[in-house]
Amino acid sequence: MKETGATVVAVYMRYLHDLLKQANMCSMVGFIDPATVSANSGTIADRSRLVAAQLQKTDGEQIFMMPYNPGRHWILLIVRAKRETVYFLDPLPGNRVVDEEGKNIVNSAIKIYNSHIARASRKAVIWKTLSGTPKQPSSVECGYYVMRFMRDIIMDPSLAFEKKYAKGKQEAQYPQEAIDEVRNEWAEFVCHHIELLNT
Repeated sequence: MKETGATVVAVYMRYLHDLLKQANMCSMVGFIDPATVSANSGTIADRSRLVAAQLQKTDGEQIFMMPYNPGRHWILLIVRAKRETVYFLDPLPGNRVVDEEGKNIVNSAIKIYNSHIARASRKAVIWKTLSGTPKQPSSVECGYYVMRFMRDIIMDPSLAFEKKYAKGKQEAQYPQEAIDEVRNEWAEFVCHHIELLNT
């Protein structure tokens, strides 16, 4: 298995967006392009403004899934702007923390969002680590795990991801079939769009 890049993750997010449309859930879940926010994608201020622009397009109740790569590792941040809360899901085992750059990007974006809606923000954004996620078995599966996290979250219409991935409910790792399902969905989605271009 090879590492996944931002384009692979973004294409899968587009597939998930189609699933959300079919389930009439687009007003509940949004996505932030990982290529615009991950490491080496511009200044922290530029990336914060891009995230804030996405947050400002909604009423604030929508959750935003933000795959983030601080450097050779994918994590998933879920932003709830109206609640000033961010959830951190990391497929690596152990007690991991969000890197400061990622934290600064999202904290600044929420401040910009609050000023846009003319709301005083609390002293600090609430960051919650959801440590009950399945854990990757080696060093290259993180992108696939983040894609699977997003898939599993949107497949639950109640979006009860906080409860599902709470500490103590940890799964060891995804079975290979779960990762293969993501890979197959990605490939079918890409092939379908290539066929559309050729017709």
